[in-house]
Amino acid sequence: MKKMIKIDPVTRLEGEAKISIFMDESGKTVEDVLFQVTEFRAFEKFCIGRDVMEMPRITSAICGFCSWAHHLASVKAVDNLLGKNVPEPAEKLRELGYCAHILHSHLAHMYLLALPDFLQLKEKNVFHLMKENPSLVRDILEKRRYSYFIQEMVGGKAIHPVFAIPGGVSKSISEKERVKIEEMSRELVDFSKKSIEVFMEATLKFRENDPYYHETHYMSLVKNGKLNFYSGKIRVVNTEGKKIHEFSPEEYSDYIGEVVKDWSYTKFPYLREMGWKGLTWGKESGIFRVGPLARMNVCERMETEGAQWEYERFIEEMGKPCHNTMAFHWARAIEILYASEKMLELSREEDIVDSKEIFDPDGELRGRGVGALEAPRGTLYHDYEVDEEGRVTFVNLIVPTTENNPSICISVKKGAEELLSNGKRIDRNILNKIEVAFRAYDPCLACSTHNLDQSIRVEIFHGSELVKTL
Repeated sequence: MKKMIKIDPVTRLEGEAKISIFMDESGKTVEDVLFQVTEFRAFEKFCIGRDVMEMPRITSAICGFCSWAHHLASVKAVDNLLGKNVPEPAEKLRELGYCAHILHSHLAHMYLLALPDFLQLKEKNVFHLMKENPSLVRDILEKRRYSYFIQEMVGGKAIHPVFAIPGGVSKSISEKERVKIEEMSRELVDFSKKSIEVFMEATLKFRENDPYYHETHYMSLVKNGKLNFYSGKIRVVNTEGKKIHEFSPEEYSDYIGEVVKDWSYTKFPYLREMGWKGLTWGKESGIFRVGPLARMNVCERMETEGAQWEYERFIEEMGKPCHNTMAFHWARAIEILYASEKMLELSREEDIVDSKEIFDPDGELRGRGVGALEAPRGTLYHDYEVDEEGRVTFVNLIVPTTENNPSICISVKKGAEELLSNGKRIDRNILNKIEVAFRAYDPCLACSTHNLDQSIRVEIFHGSELVKTL
């Protein structure tokens, strides 16, 4: 009898999923592995018929982790749809708040969700980390609170912000707030440098033998070849690191296709030029990755001095392109240094204080608008179409976890094949190591569930045996 191993639910991620591992009759060989996203949101459908001016406020509520990313991608789509020219001070304020958001999200994943995987803890969770190293946890929470306060000062509130409006922002900051942001940013720069050492060391342990390694193409936003979270063009490099595409956000559908599988509520994107060849990796596959590792592989350099030095060290140690899935963690640590340094730089700009030039009142309704930026987990697209009254008739969101979904499935399968081969004894530690594969991507599953083209399937099990499917 064939055996199925379930990890349900999977842990230390945002959202709900399970891993189903199918073994052959001997129980010694993995035949297939499914990373199945089991929750269902369908947020795109909720937005049909709404006034497009409401979209930045509505979509910020898609997720508590990614609220700023959706808020700003949405407002950029509406800016585009209305032909708005956002004043420079408003752009700086948006980017300042967004860098704080990147920090807030990355720090939560790095320390509270991922770090326990690399430490010798009795239980792999933050509570045991707190017991082992309470001073570290206190420091992490304090620095993450700094990023929370900066989001709050810039955006009015840290979670589900509403301060970005089509054509600009609703408020600037005071001199007192600017000084406070500068002080906090300076401390975050120092903390980020220490964090890099922690996650560099963790990554290097997997440099020669990464069980989740596979070669893909990579996609991210670049601005004049440099990493930028907020603006630029979309660049794609192939498995050898050569640029194969560079396009404006409005052109994304010419380059990205999506397929649907009946066992997951998350779609499977691919590069149209390559075509969908299933969950296969390599030069001929259409699968691409986004997020911190992709950004290291795609950009030519960093915008800030400290991050540039760390970027060069990363490339020297890991090569370019780097295909080691576990290197997502080191890349994420470099990004918190970049975000801290960029935030420090922006906090010293005089025109963000008590500015009156924060809104463009002009604009003319067009039929379609697209906004894109680099969310913490990768490239995010918001695409809206409206009728002559400005009511939304079509919404398409392609979110980073959706783009990474094919690779997450591959990484989990590779991990299971490595860890469960030759009849190895299955225990909690082994199953946790299989989960390590998806935690490298920092998946946000609530954002990613946009698959409507399927019915609901109910599987009935007796023990580990599937007895009926409805």
